[in-house]
Amino acid sequence: MKTAFELNAEFRDAQGKGASRRLRHENKVPAILYGGHREPRALALDHTRLMLMLENERFYSTIINIKVGDVAQAAILKDVQRHPAKNAVLHVDLQRVMENEKIRIAIPLHFKGESVAPGVKKGGVVSHLRNEVEVSCLPKDLPEFVDVDLSGLELNQMVYLSDLKVPEGVEILELSHGRNSPVVSVHHARAEEVETPTAEAAGAVATGAPAAAAPAADAKAAAKPAAEAKGKDAKK
Repeated sequence: MKTAFELNAEFRDAQGKGASRRLRHENKVPAILYGGHREPRALALDHTRLMLMLENERFYSTIINIKVGDVAQAAILKDVQRHPAKNAVLHVDLQRVMENEKIRIAIPLHFKGESVAPGVKKGGVVSHLRNEVEVSCLPKDLPEFVDVDLSGLELNQMVYLSDLKVPEGVEILELSHGRNSPVVSVHHARAEEVETPTAEAAGAVATGAPAAAAPAADAKAAAKPAAEAKGKDAKK
């Protein structure tokens, strides 16, 4: 079975929040390895090594060789729990891979031909509606990614899941469940709505004074003489 990454691990017996906290203080990540008709096994991974691997897109969609001493087990990454505020991994889920059993895994989509798409040349905008697709296949048939060709896409056209070309033996799970979702589209650019200022507001901006302030100022000026006249009558 072809593997793309190798990850050294240690078996761990102590479990619980306290044990996991101690592991993290030792720069290790608690992990669980399950599946393959065997009992789950608690592991500890090196945090620094794991972080380097997580930066590689292929790590999420290829088979990993988990080594504990001289024992090796093929697995795929199923879940990564990250710290909400720090650049750190809190926990990892790994699933055993058996040569004769199909696996379910999300594969990245690689978009190509965008710059030469007829719709783009006519001023269209590309919208990526998803960046991965979940597939089912035997480990030997697992692709690293799926290409999405946009080179023939016209304005207001879409690429759907059924348009994707996957290797023989690979099944797109949504299609098998009767869902043919869109993947990417080319559409007209949406013009931003810009409010046109009125002539009065434009004049006010040009003079540096708010247009709405002028009537209020006039009313105040008219009210002042009236108030003074009223005061003189009262004195008489």
